[in-house]
Amino acid sequence: MEIGINTNILETNVLNLGVVIGVVIYLGGDVLSSLLKARKENILKNLNAAEEKYQQTLLALEEAKTKLALAQDKTKEIKDAFERSTSSSCTLLASTLTRDWDRLKEFETEAYEMEKNKRRKKYASECVQIVVNDAIGKVQKLLSTQVAQQKLIDQNIAVLVKFNGSK
Repeated sequence: MEIGINTNILETNVLNLGVVIGVVIYLGGDVLSSLLKARKENILKNLNAAEEKYQQTLLALEEAKTKLALAQDKTKEIKDAFERSTSSSCTLLASTLTRDWDRLKEFETEAYEMEKNKRRKKYASECVQIVVNDAIGKVQKLLSTQVAQQKLIDQNIAVLVKFNGSK
């Protein structure tokens, strides 16, 4: 074999590349494996943290679902209580309105009867006044007639007394 300079570029490049890769693997293999190991540990740590956050999120979701169910139950209770209250209030209001309506009708009837009696009394009073005035007029007429008759009788007596006295 001859020792000399190989001028074939392809052969020398492949040989040089093989030597460089071998040296890099021999010397840099530990560095590269430690970098890959650190990267793997970092990825595993991030995956574990993500898994832990996922589990916490699931727990929070379950807690939120529980709170939602409790809130829905409470809302249903409040709605039912409101409906019962509204129903009883409506019933009470209806009975109050009915009672007030009956009282109003009764008051109307009483007011009508009072007005009717008031008018009757007024007309009766007016009738009595007319009758009394008529009676007073008749009595006065009679009295004036009696007074006139009495005067006539007195005059006739006086004439008779004069006539008897002259005899």
